[in-house]
Amino acid sequence: MIIYLRVLRESFNFAINALTTNKLRTFLSLLGVTIGIFSIIAVLAAVDSLKNEINDSISSLDNSTIIIMRFNFGPSDVPRWKSEQFPDVSYEEYQYIKRNVPNTKAVSFTLNVPRTAIKYEENSISNVDVGAITHEYYDIESLQIAEGRFFNEAESNSGTPVIVLGDEIAKTLFSSSSPLGKKIRLYGRKFTVIGVLKKEGSGLFGESKDTTVLLPVNMARKIFGDNNKSTFPQIIVKPEKGIDNEGYIADLTQKIRMARGLKPDDINDFFINQLKGFKDVIDDITGTMNGIGWVISGFSLLVGGFGIANIMFVSVKERTNLIGIQKSLGAKNKFILFQFLFEAVILSLIGGLIGLILVFVVSVMASSFSGDFNFVLSPWNMFLGTAISAIIGLISGIIPAISASKLDPVEAIRTGQ
Repeated sequence: MIIYLRVLRESFNFAINALTTNKLRTFLSLLGVTIGIFSIIAVLAAVDSLKNEINDSISSLDNSTIIIMRFNFGPSDVPRWKSEQFPDVSYEEYQYIKRNVPNTKAVSFTLNVPRTAIKYEENSISNVDVGAITHEYYDIESLQIAEGRFFNEAESNSGTPVIVLGDEIAKTLFSSSSPLGKKIRLYGRKFTVIGVLKKEGSGLFGESKDTTVLLPVNMARKIFGDNNKSTFPQIIVKPEKGIDNEGYIADLTQKIRMARGLKPDDINDFFINQLKGFKDVIDDITGTMNGIGWVISGFSLLVGGFGIANIMFVSVKERTNLIGIQKSLGAKNKFILFQFLFEAVILSLIGGLIGLILVFVVSVMASSFSGDFNFVLSPWNMFLGTAISAIIGLISGIIPAISASKLDPVEAIRTGQ
């Protein structure tokens, strides 16, 4: 063990000497490894950061959550021109599902309505995101109330003009005073504030419920009607835990077909989108991005490997005389072999560490400039970068190391003189 530690120390000294003595040659040789490691780890870190942000954005919803509407999350066998003719889901269908689909924990009817300006006395905010929902949405998304309460079933069914504010909206309109019981105006109507949502921070695309207001969907239906082209309805269903997912979706599909009076040979004129399917699509996209990153970075690593091999062949040639002297003094072939292998690995690790440092610097800058988006450089990615660097060095140095270990000591001394 001691001898290998000595070899490692001597190889490290040789590597540092090669770096300092031939700066330009070393720089060009390590550049490929540095760029390759930087490219791979940067892509992996960016993809991981994107996935984490997406997961955080939808973490309040269970993977089994189902969204029923006339559009599909992903690719579909139904032609686009045909799906565009599908009818919107209705409030009556939401009620039908509540009554007739067993093993359902919660069902909510939501209406995507236009953004609008809201006003309280002299304070106003423009372009506010409005969520028109039924009371069950509170349980589906596990909303958290910081102050006041959420609207109840009676207020939801009757369309009472009550409203729940996001944290940022409440602070902008009411500053440090309590908004509860105050009346604000939007869509030309007055709404009584009954609650404020807990602050959650910005989401993936800069939006969150901090900048959203929530009101009973039946109030929105009074304002816009049921056939307004500026609105878009959805039914959100949360099944009970532990049930057969495929069986539940099949039963749900059949019940909606019955409600719509579809014949056996008619295709479904609606789409049942599961959140898990959306996450699977995201995983496919990020997996493809990872693959492309590996392919592109692989070329840089290939160039870097040739660079390391080149500098090692030059190093063997420059130290031929020294190798002959070492072998004449009793150094075994494996000693010479490990000496040059260690040197190749160390040189490659230096290039890899430089690449990791660059990724770290870029990640810090990206996180600071992107606000709440957190660019993650995980320990696994750092370990992966280090391991890849070591492997590149090992592969690149194996042939020069073998050639050095097989040199005849007499010929090596004569050649080196």
